[in-house]
Amino acid sequence: MTKPSYKRVLLKLSGESLKGETPGVIDHVACNQIANAICEVYALGIEIGVVIGGGNIFRGNMAEQFGFARTPADHVGMLATTINGLILGQVLSTKGCKTRVMSALNFDGIVEPYNWNHALHSLDKGHIVIFVGGTGNPYFTTDTTAAMRASEIEAEVLLKATKVDGIYDMDPMEHKEAVKSDHLTYGEVLTKDLHVMDGAAIALCRESDIPIHVFNLFEKGAMLKAVTDRKGGTLVTKG
Repeated sequence: MTKPSYKRVLLKLSGESLKGETPGVIDHVACNQIANAICEVYALGIEIGVVIGGGNIFRGNMAEQFGFARTPADHVGMLATTINGLILGQVLSTKGCKTRVMSALNFDGIVEPYNWNHALHSLDKGHIVIFVGGTGNPYFTTDTTAAMRASEIEAEVLLKATKVDGIYDMDPMEHKEAVKSDHLTYGEVLTKDLHVMDGAAIALCRESDIPIHVFNLFEKGAMLKAVTDRKGGTLVTKG
C-alpha cells in the first residue's frame, strides 16, 4: 500500500476549479473529479483541511466594475466561498467521506462557525474540514486564508491546486517558451513576483515553515503523488 508523506495537509482550491472548463458557475463533472482526487488522499488516512475560493461566483476585485466599494464586494466573495464549500462538502459526503464545513462568518442553521479546537478535534476524528468565509474580513484573499488555516491546524504542507503543473516564469497558457521550476524558495517566489499566491500568504507560510506544493488539480494522480512522493509540480520551501 502507498504510504503518505504527511499526516495533515491543507488543500487550497480556487472557486474557478468547480466550474472546470464549462462557461457556467459550477459543473458537476468538475466537482466529482475534484472530490475523487481528495478521496484518494483521504483513503490513505491523511487528515485534510480545505480552503476554497469563490471566484467562480464573485470576486472582491470586481467591485470597480459594479461601481461599489471593495468591502461589500469582499463580503459577497465570502458568501460565494460558503456556497462552494457546502457544495463540495455534499459531493464528498456522497462518496463516503466524513466532512465538516466551518465558516469565519456567522450563518446560524446553515454552517457552523469556525472554532480552532473543534477543527482540530474534527481532523483528529477523520473529518475533512472545509473552511469557508475567508478570514471573515475584507481585503484578505483566500490564499491568505489558506496560509492562516494551515498554520492554525499545523498542516505539514499547503497543497495549492491549479490548472497548470507547477510554477512557471511566465504564464504557460500564453507563452510556449515558459520554463517550469521543480523547486523554489519563498524568497524567489516573492522577488520574482510569480503570482502563484499573494505575498501575504507566501510570507506567512515562510514564517510558519509550511512548504507549498503547487500541482495540476486535473492531472490524474497528481495530488496523490504530491502527498506520497512529494514529487510533481513545484515545491516551495525555505531552501
